[in-house]
Amino acid sequence: MKLFLERLTSDPTSLEYEAPARWWLERVRESREEPLEVIQAFAFALQAHRMGEDVYCEGKLEGEVSIECSRCGSRYPQGLRESFRLVLEPARDRIPSDPEGADALARTGLCLGDEIEAGWFRGTEVTLDDYFAELVALGLPVQPVCRAGCKGLCPACGVNRNAAGCDCEEETDERESPFAVLATLRDELQGD
Repeated sequence: MKLFLERLTSDPTSLEYEAPARWWLERVRESREEPLEVIQAFAFALQAHRMGEDVYCEGKLEGEVSIECSRCGSRYPQGLRESFRLVLEPARDRIPSDPEGADALARTGLCLGDEIEAGWFRGTEVTLDDYFAELVALGLPVQPVCRAGCKGLCPACGVNRNAAGCDCEEETDERESPFAVLATLRDELQGD
């Protein structure tokens, strides 16, 4: 998925990219034990234009994955709908201080800054695959939950409480609060 910079003018150019399931699986093969199942291919709609020497892009990511609920462990469909913006400036003779950034700039023509919304470019074309993969990863929930009222798994017997009940007793945490000492100290000070 390339962005050809010499084709851009000050007028916005509409571009569309589609990333099938295998595209995502290639990127997460080493980083996840159980990859997400892509239900709907990722679509990236992009408006790009020049602002002087800089390149301004904004767009939307859409797709759908099957993901595991962090409470009950069942898989459910999770839609991804994210807006994004990216401003790139020419790298010229600058070299990123981190080795990964320098490698990315040489390999893909794109080096992102500390923020995902800004970066440098070098050359006449930029490969957007790594940037789009970062957008997908950031769009995924940190703690996926299949529904707001998910009851999760019973900590004693492991039954999915959404599907069936159990007769296990709820364990309560009988430990004293770490702030109980402060209450005792307050009571002693007030008694003086």
